Amino acid sequence: MRLLSLILAVGLLAGCAARSVTDYDSAVVFGKYGSWAFAPVEQNSGFTSLDDRRVREAIERELDRKAMRKLGADEADLLVEWRIVEEERLEQSGVGLGFGFGSGNFGWGVSAPPPVREITEGKLVVRLADRETGDVVWQATGRRYLRENQSPETRRKIIDEVVSDMFSQYPPGVN
Repeated sequence: MRLLSLILAVGLLAGCAARSVTDYDSAVVFGKYGSWAFAPVEQNSGFTSLDDRRVREAIERELDRKAMRKLGADEADLLVEWRIVEEERLEQSGVGLGFGFGSGNFGWGVSAPPPVREITEGKLVVRLADRETGDVVWQATGRRYLRENQSPETRRKIIDEVVSDMFSQYPPGVN
C-alpha cells in the first residue's frame, strides 16, 4: 500500500512539474526592461502559419501580463525571437521477445530487443535580447506535442500552456 501511495504521489508531482527550462544572464538587471518588440524576421513566403500566429499571440499576452509595453523594434528595450527547433530522437517501444528452455541449473535462451523508431519532435525556443547590445539575456525552451489531427482549440490551448509556463519564470529571481 505504501509503495502504491508513493507511486501515485510521484506521478502527481511529475504531472505538475514545469515543462519548460529557462536560462538567463545573471549579470543583467531585468527591472530596467519595460518594453519589447518582436525581432524583425525574414520570411521565405509571405504567409504566416496558424501555429505561428498562436505563438505570437501567446507571447504578446504573457508580456502584457508582465506590464511590458509593446513598441516598435527600433524603440523597444527587448527584442523577442522565437522558433521551433526540430530534434531527432530514438524511442524504444514495445517489449523484447524471448524464449528459453533448460532443466536444473542449466538452460538456453534467445531474445530480441524491443523495436526502436526514430521520432522527430519540435521544441519551442523563445529568446529575449537586449536591443542595444544584441545579447540574449533570457531564453526559455518548452516541449509539448502538437499533432496534425488536433483541433484548433486544442492546439491553441497547448501553445498557451507552454508559453505561459515559460513566462512564469520571467523575470528570473522573482518566483
